[in-house]
Amino acid sequence: MTKRHRTTAAAAVVGLVIGAAHLIGATAAHADDVKPSVPPGTEPSASAPVAIDSNAPGLKIPQGGTLAPVKVLDIAEVVEDLGGEQRRQETNQTVMMALQSEVLFPENSAVFNAQAAARIQAIANEINQQKATRIRVFGFTDDQGSYEHGQVLSKQRADAVQSELAKTVTAPGIVYDVRGYSEDYPVADNSTEEGQKKNRRVEITFPRSEK
Repeated sequence: MTKRHRTTAAAAVVGLVIGAAHLIGATAAHADDVKPSVPPGTEPSASAPVAIDSNAPGLKIPQGGTLAPVKVLDIAEVVEDLGGEQRRQETNQTVMMALQSEVLFPENSAVFNAQAAARIQAIANEINQQKATRIRVFGFTDDQGSYEHGQVLSKQRADAVQSELAKTVTAPGIVYDVRGYSEDYPVADNSTEEGQKKNRRVEITFPRSEK
């Protein structure tokens, strides 16, 4: 990369950081009333790949201004099968597999159907290959029915998936984080049947091994 390109990239990152800081300042008074945009514990955690010199001549900083701490978000690659039954999301740090509830459970149930075990064991095999020791299993529902019922059902489904994973993931020291979020954190529009199906899901997330 040329010096010109490096300077341009640095300036772009600084612009994003300054813009983000401005937005954060504008909404800080309401922070306690705003639900996180992603489930707790799943926030991006990538670090800056290079240091930025605040004295670099190509940076356009107003007089008296200073650089905020640099924050680089994970870049996610998402692959979904044709029926939308399974979605895979990869960042430079984690792999997340989302399975629609219909491919694992009968309606309004946390008892596995006939094909569920094979799907979960395939994910467990990848967890073994990645040598992951911390695994998140989060359950979600759509917004049909009461929030409280969805919370119970989503947690029961997450518990069932964790129990099945544990049959294949046998490395010592495995730590599971299992939660049920009811209708919180939808990934699609709940006003459509297709969106509701995508929101009824169980997500399994684990770290990628370093290569």
